[in-house]
Amino acid sequence: MAAAVEGHTLQDEKQIALILNRLKRANGQLGGVVRMLEEGRDCETIVTQMAAVSKAVNTAAFTMISSSLKECMADPTMDADAVSARLQKLFLSLA
Repeated sequence: MAAAVEGHTLQDEKQIALILNRLKRANGQLGGVVRMLEEGRDCETIVTQMAAVSKAVNTAAFTMISSSLKECMADPTMDADAVSARLQKLFLSLA
């Protein structure tokens, strides 16, 4: 019987590094947003930066999903239909 995707841990070190870098940048951007709000900066500037943070986090999530899909589909012990359904649900959760 094929394994489910539920306990998958991303193994691609290059992708992990890219995701971590993107999240660290987003973390720094979010700190900047907090400071701008505390300093009383204008709404347009703050919202623009919040949108950048959101995009960075979503891009990291999409990268994780696509990398996981690639790994799971290459693994003959995985149930391709279950992997596809689970990762599609994750993908749609970001929409």
